[in-house]
Amino acid sequence: MIAIVDYGMGNVASVKTAFERLGYEVIITDDPEQLRRASHLILPGVGSFQAAMEEIERRNLKELLQELAQVKPFLGICLGMQLLFTEGKEGGTTEGLALIPGTVERIDTPHILPHIGWNQLVISSDQPAFQSFQQKHVYFVHTFAAKTDPSYIVAKTNYGTEVTAIVRKGSIFGIQFHPEKSAEVGSEILQTFLKEVQ
Repeated sequence: MIAIVDYGMGNVASVKTAFERLGYEVIITDDPEQLRRASHLILPGVGSFQAAMEEIERRNLKELLQELAQVKPFLGICLGMQLLFTEGKEGGTTEGLALIPGTVERIDTPHILPHIGWNQLVISSDQPAFQSFQQKHVYFVHTFAAKTDPSYIVAKTNYGTEVTAIVRKGSIFGIQFHPEKSAEVGSEILQTFLKEVQ
């Protein structure tokens, strides 16, 4: 059973549907016992880093998510990916879940923000499981992006500057774009995550 973490700031219904289409049983919950029983954890998110972390802490989920991410496959999507990092700079500096070293900063680009629309993925050469997504288009909506060591970067895109698109540290993954809005490619990326962490 896949558990989508409900902290009141995610497009949880569409993410749930995306996994159900792949044939998985999915629940949306913030109940600690249900999260502990799940096989995989999904952390979606829409909104600001600061507000998201405040809500996660208000629901007493921060330490639990940090604990479970060490023992269960864990996927952050969009804002959920940003929360995986050490800190975010949106609305001041806010401590994140610190599951992957790095910061989340406003994209330094000559283009208009937020970055909205379809962009191509550039997959790192040392990521064989994701090579089939080289130059595939996926759908982004964001103003902030992760800065992290290249060893954690699975894929980037270009929006007047390099933007981190997929990250990985062991069985912890982050996807900056919206796989549930990225048509067949998005579904295939979710399936690749699930296969990689079996």
